[in-house]
Order: sequence, then C-alpha cells, then structure tokens
Amino acid sequence: MNISVTHRDGSKVPFDADRINKSIERACSGLPDSASLVTKIGAETQLTLYDGITTKELDEATINASIQNVKEDTIYDTVATRLLLKTVYKQVLGDYDTDNDKELADLHKDAFPVHIKQGVKNGLLDPRMEKLFDLDKLAEALVLERDELFQYAGISTLLHRYAMKSKEGEANETPQYFFMRVAMGLSYNEDNPTAWAIKFYTRMSQHRYIAGGSTNIGSGTTRPALSNCFLVEMQDDIENISKSVSDTIRISKATGGMGMSLTQLRASGSPLSSNNTYSSGPTPFAKIVDTSIRAISRAGKKKGALCFYMENWHLDFPDYIDWKHNAGDDYLRMRTANTAVFISDEFMKRVQNGEDWYMFDPKETRDLIELYGKAFSKRYAEYIEMAKAGKLRTFKVVPAQEQYRHILVSLQTTSHPWLTWKDPINLRALNNNTGTIHMSNLCTEICLPQDRENIAVCNLSSLNLSRHVVKNEKTGNVVVDWETLADSVHHVIRQLDNLIDINDLPIPEAIKSDSENRAIGMGLMGFAESIERLGYAYDSEEAYDFADKVFEFISYHAIDESSDLAQERGSYTHFKGSEWSKGKVPFDTLQRLEDERGVPLTVKKESQWKAGDKHKPDWDTLRAKVKNGMRNATVMAVAPNANIGLVGATTPGIDARFSQVFSRNKISGKYLDLNHNLVNDLKDLGIWEDVREEIIEHHGNLASIDKIPDNLKKLYKSSFTTDPLAFVEVAARAQKWVDQALSRNIYLESRDMEETINVYSTAWEKGVKTTYYLHMKPRHTAEQSTTKVNKAASFTTKGFGAVAKKVAEVPEKKGFGAVATPSPLQPKKVVMAGDTAANTCPVDPALKAQCDSCQ
Repeated sequence: MNISVTHRDGSKVPFDADRINKSIERACSGLPDSASLVTKIGAETQLTLYDGITTKELDEATINASIQNVKEDTIYDTVATRLLLKTVYKQVLGDYDTDNDKELADLHKDAFPVHIKQGVKNGLLDPRMEKLFDLDKLAEALVLERDELFQYAGISTLLHRYAMKSKEGEANETPQYFFMRVAMGLSYNEDNPTAWAIKFYTRMSQHRYIAGGSTNIGSGTTRPALSNCFLVEMQDDIENISKSVSDTIRISKATGGMGMSLTQLRASGSPLSSNNTYSSGPTPFAKIVDTSIRAISRAGKKKGALCFYMENWHLDFPDYIDWKHNAGDDYLRMRTANTAVFISDEFMKRVQNGEDWYMFDPKETRDLIELYGKAFSKRYAEYIEMAKAGKLRTFKVVPAQEQYRHILVSLQTTSHPWLTWKDPINLRALNNNTGTIHMSNLCTEICLPQDRENIAVCNLSSLNLSRHVVKNEKTGNVVVDWETLADSVHHVIRQLDNLIDINDLPIPEAIKSDSENRAIGMGLMGFAESIERLGYAYDSEEAYDFADKVFEFISYHAIDESSDLAQERGSYTHFKGSEWSKGKVPFDTLQRLEDERGVPLTVKKESQWKAGDKHKPDWDTLRAKVKNGMRNATVMAVAPNANIGLVGATTPGIDARFSQVFSRNKISGKYLDLNHNLVNDLKDLGIWEDVREEIIEHHGNLASIDKIPDNLKKLYKSSFTTDPLAFVEVAARAQKWVDQALSRNIYLESRDMEETINVYSTAWEKGVKTTYYLHMKPRHTAEQSTTKVNKAASFTTKGFGAVAKKVAEVPEKKGFGAVATPSPLQPKKVVMAGDTAANTCPVDPALKAQCDSCQ
C-alpha cells in the first residue's frame, strides 16, 4: 500500500503497517484471544486509509475500528479505551516509549509539577494550585493504572466535556491529572491541602464518587464557578423581569443549570395601574429567557439550560401547558427551555373527588404563592367564594380531572410539563424556615427556598454505588462494602462543603444564598448496575428494599458528617429555627405530610435494617447530635448523572438500564452502549456468541430469545419492559431518606392514558416530591442493518386483518381512574366579574390537544 502519513509538523513518512499493528497489539495486551483482535482491528483500519492521512486521523481510525466492533464483544470497548488513552498521553506528555509501561508511569508523574506550573503561567489554573501544594508529593500519589477503570464512553465524555483544553482545542490533561486538578481545587482551605487533595483524588480516581459537571469544569481554574443548580423566582415588576433575563445569561455562562418560577407574574389582560393598559402575561417574557439560554454556551461546551415552573392555579396555566408543543405560533412556544408544573395537594384531592378547579390572576391572589398544605387549601377555598360572589376581577373554572388530563396528554406528546408537587416539597423541608420553596431546578432534584433577595444555589457530587458492590473473597458472594461506602459519603460531604468557600458566582443574590445556606446535594448513581450484580430485578421487592436500605445508610452518614463539620466549622447561618435545630431528620417529616394531607402515605415506612445489624443507623443518637448544629441546609439530592455516570462507567442516577444495547449519541460522539454485566453472564453460560445477533435485532429486549434463561430475562429488562410502578416505588423508598428530591424519569411502553394517570397518581400517594421526563416507547423502530430479520415471523397477525382488532371498552372508574374516562369536548368557562353569562369558545384548546395527539 503506497500511502504516506502526515505528522503534526507537516512532514510525511511512508505508512508503516507494522507500527500500527504493534500499537493495536499493545492495546490488546492481556486480553483473551488478542491475536484475532489485532487482526480484525488492523484489517478494518486499513480499509479507511488514504494518502496523506494525518497521525491524528490514523489514531482515530484504529479507535473507530475497535468501537464499531463492540457489538461483537465488550472486549473491543477496552481496546478502544486504551487506544484513546494513548493519544491523550501523547498530546499531554509528548512522545514516549510505548513498549515501556514503567517509563510512561514515570513520565506521567515527572511531568505533573511542570503541567501545573505551566497551567498557572498560562492563566488557566489558579495560582493557589502552585503555592499551596507539594506538587512532588501529589505526583507520587498519581496511579496511572486507574485509567483502566474507564469504559470508552466515559473517557470520551471526560475528554470532550470536562478536561481542560489546549489552544488547538485538544485535551490538555490526562484523566489522572483531571482528577487531581479537581481534588486540589477543592482543598485550598484545608489545614493540610496536600493531604486532603490526595484523599479526595484517591476516591474520585477510584470512581467511588464523581464531582458534578460544573465542578469538573471549573475546579482549580482561574474561574471556579463550581455550582450546578440555580433557582430564580421572577418577580412581578419590569425591573426584576429585566434583571432575571440578565441573571439567566450570566448564570448560564458560568455553566449553571436553572429553575425559574413564573407564578408571580400577573396574567395576560391584567390591568397595569402605571399606565392603565394591560399585561401581556408570562409568555412573552418567558420567550425572551428561552431565546437567551439558546444564545449562551455554557463554558463553551453546550447550550444554556433552564426549566420554567408555574403553579396550576395561575390564570394563564392552560397556555403554559402548550408551550412545548411543536405546532402553533413560534412566539408562544419555548424551543430550548423545559417546563414543569408545581402542583398542590388541594388540586390532587379535587382530581380524586371529581371537583372543579379554579384559576386566578396572581395579582389578585398573591398570598397563594407563599402558602402550602392546609393553609393553602383554606385560602384557596376563600378565593373561590370571593370569585363566586363577584369580588375578583377574573377567574377560570374547569373540572380538575380535565386539567389533569390536559397536563398528562401534553406530557405524553411533548414530555412536558414535568410533574412536581409543592406540598411534599415544602412540608417535608428541613430548611424552609427562611421562606417557601416555589420550584425545583432544571433536573427536578433541588428543593431550596428563594425570593427577590436570594437566588438559591446547590452544589452537587454523586456516589458511584456500583464501585461499593464487591465480591466477598471468602464466600464469593456479591455484597455491599458498607465501611467503604460510609467513608466515601463522609469525604463527599466534606468536599462539597469546601466547594462553597471557593465558589465564584456571578450574581450577588446567588452569593448570598450560597454562603448563608451552604446547600449541597450529594447524589447517587449506579443503582441499576448494583442491583444487577446483586441479582435483583429492578421491579422486584428485593430491589425496593435494597433502595430503602442503602438510602437510609447514605442519608445517615451524610447528615452525620455535616453535623461533625458544624462542630468543626460552625453551622450555616439559618440553622436556628430550622427543623434540623429541632432534632428532625428527613424520615421524621413523613408524619407532617400525612397530617396536613389528611390521608396516610402508601409508601412502606419500616426500616429495612434488622436489629443487631453491624451497620444499622442509630437515628436517636444522630437526632440529638443534629440539634447542636448542621453545616449545610441540605445534604442530599439525586441528580440524573447522565454524563458523570458515563465517566464513572456505570448507570445514571437511580434509573433502570435503558436497554441492554442501544446507540448512544453524545457531544463526544456516537457509539454503541452494551451491558457489560449481561455479556459476562452470557459468556459464563457459553451462549454469548449464539445470542448476540438476536439481542441487537430485538433492540436489547431479551424476552423472546429462547436460549437465554428466564432468570436472566427477569434480571436484564429494558426500561420499557420494566413495570412502570417500579420507578415510582424505588423513588418513594429513597425519598423517605433524602432531604431534597430525586430526579425520577418514568418509562412507559404503552400510551394508555389510564396507565399514565395511575403512575403519576401513585407517585403522589406515596409522597414522591418530583418527577422528570416521561419517556414513551416509540411506535416505530429502525431496522437493524447488522442483523438478518425474518419480518414475517415478527407478526402474529398478518395482512389487513390486523386492522380489525377490537378495542376493549373502558370500564367506569372513580377517583383518579375517572380521569381516563372518555368525555365529550366541553367549552371551558371564562368568567368575568359582572358578566351575566360565561364567555365560551367552540373548541377548548386544552382538550383539542388530545385530538392532535392522535394524528
């Protein structure tokens, strides 16, 4: 093959096939059947070569040849990861003897102090990175072998999304340099920064926990904007509206994701006393914010991101529901921002009882925004009587079930608005002595008060539970390493608390809230992978009880560490008067929610720890300790972890595994995601090669593959074949112990409205605070080009006869089930004070959405 290869300096040399094969051989070293791996990858690499190919393109060709074969065996993922790591080492360290692992390790350590000093000199790293640390000691702590813990998706995500970049846009730090940078940047204020940096680095580099995205980007740099989540309440005056738009731009630029409540904004048509004209309502102002976040690139990595929140008694709420629909006037639609509804218990009860729901102009009912529980219900009833008596300028009335249906139809068709519940959030809050919580955040896991003077801020990091599930060397059983898990929790909390004093925030109101409340949100990822390894199906009692047990344990140690830090460093500013100061812990707030709601929660309340268990939490002792102080207003919040889950080589958050095999499309590229645990189990049975084509053909659904044993089919379900109520149960069990909330995705295989209603109503009944995306199984799937499919055998009904299948009649239901009962289109009532008759429209847009969704 007469082709040349172009080096970085522009010089050209003849292509050397032997050199490429040796590179592949090194990446395959120690792997089973390495010779065949080298042959296959080498042959496929050569197919993509051309004269003048650059060395960078040549490296990419070998990586692509490896990653495209992951469908054959997960071992190719290991090869691709090693090949990608080699390119990073060369970019950061320069040329080295690729046949000498010791030389690479020594070079990696020797170059670290120089790397840090050069970063400071170039203005990329904070001067404290050089002044406060013993760089030689930190270099000795680096363990290059830990790069073997990555999977390809994780190392690719880290390099593209989080690693520092050179002027050429290439990664400017190795993965171990990355972890040390983050650790150093969170240790400035410790008595011994070097020692603590090593402690934090060791745990993060072992993937025991991973810092939040903004922290990964900013830690140690000259712009340490380290917070992930900001909550803004837009006020009902033009000055604050303008400021909120400006704040959105500045927060987005600082890599933060946002929640924004619009409930304060008066309704469209509401009088403006300043000039005797009328308000345009929330929609135009929301559109300005929506356009702003689209224009801003967060740290040069991705678009700005925000979720609007509105309480559903707002007069303009019917329009708000439709903000995410594709059809309609583009000025009335949000193309980038997400939407969520903030629902009261009063509304859910009215849905259950088949009662009417009234919507008001916030200008006339301002105090409703600050009320929750019984106080909200009492005042809401008073406003209804005022409306009936003609004492309010305007209001709307619809059946509560109709609005609930409208919300859920929109959720099915657009994935918006997400459902979150105001009363569980506020009644169970341990930190809301400073005010009402008006919203959650971008990903629905944060629950913090905010007002005109405070933009709530939360700082995130997530435990990787799967790294704490290990095989017992004596028994061979897979178990949780509780001691190591407790150690990880304590280090995460301390690291997050350190972050707050280093944080560089762009808005005074955010600085105030961050410093006074010191709110942190330790999350968890790898739940699905952990239960797989323990042998529990996601929709099983064993999985529910395990979630209950592990979240109780983590919550206990998180609170314990924050209380210890309070003794060492002092409590947060607003500790006095909080529920913490009364010796309360998250579990204690369940009773308050039940008392205010008037009905018991349906979640299982018993602890899953048995008496005498060595690691059983001692809550009574901790309650007494908490009374003396808490360093942080909040300690836990479970984020989705879609990206840092990849870095940690595990499943995101508390989600079920999406599928056993699927194509993942990320900012770093597109590649196949294959469940390594499943492949290993099938290899142990000796059937992997027999069934892999069928697994791909069936999009990761194992149900109809005869050769796979039933116990594995039960264990390795996809998200859409898992009982949807399992998502609710896992969240409810965990929510008992989490002081903030959990980002809870829901997956539904069917589009049956009654099932959708049942899932969300059950979530409310169990006390779940928030939900996130609703994922509906696509009606159509792409044909797999890599498999042979017998289409005729895939259908049980053939020809036009399949169309004649009858639909069963829906039985009459009561309570929440009644919402699913088909009803004729009815015009909504828009009642103006003094009107003799209701204004009506021929087709209610809220109901028309149901017709549109069927097209």
